[in-house]
Amino acid sequence: MRKKGSLLKELPILIVVALLLSLFIKTFFVQFFYIPSGSMENTLQVKDRVAVNKLPIISRSILRGDVVVFRDPNNWLPEATDYSSNIVISKIKVGLVAVGVLPNPSKQYLVKRTIGVAGDHIVCCTKDGKITVNDKTIDEPYIIPEDKPSEMNFDVTVPKGKIWVMGDHRGASADSRYHQDDINEGMVPLSRVTGRVFAVIWPIKNIAYIPQIDPVK
Repeated sequence: MRKKGSLLKELPILIVVALLLSLFIKTFFVQFFYIPSGSMENTLQVKDRVAVNKLPIISRSILRGDVVVFRDPNNWLPEATDYSSNIVISKIKVGLVAVGVLPNPSKQYLVKRTIGVAGDHIVCCTKDGKITVNDKTIDEPYIIPEDKPSEMNFDVTVPKGKIWVMGDHRGASADSRYHQDDINEGMVPLSRVTGRVFAVIWPIKNIAYIPQIDPVK
């Protein structure tokens, strides 16, 4: 039987190993994020915790239909606030960010669905209010039922190294459509993409696998 003193001596080592393992997983494989808004309803709900697979972005294989997490491309979000006025809590959160348990607030993140990849010509809208990609009307079963594909007209071609993204709750998503006057013309550089959302892991009632649904048939 292991002595109590021996266990206490090993505990700091075990904690360090666990933190290093967490950092390794966060860096190369999976990272977890909190959903703060309803822009991806009903696919993702407010307060959902999601798991993000980082391998697709490492291999540069983001596809149409992928739900992706990405860093703010060009001031899409308001300036981040500090962690807390409590110094102790702030220090603890800084440590949790370092090992990947919490996202870095100085690197603000968004989550949207990939509608177009490099070379795609995307137009909205047809006479019946649909979006076309490469002259094909797309099917979007993930859009929240009460929304139209878009209330805003646009005609864009996605350049190499970028993607065009939109929220599933089109009426509540300030996505690529609303940022066409920025430096990226509304596109998201692949260099800003963290990875693909593949599962909701919390709360229990919302646990689900998030598939890649290519809207172009």
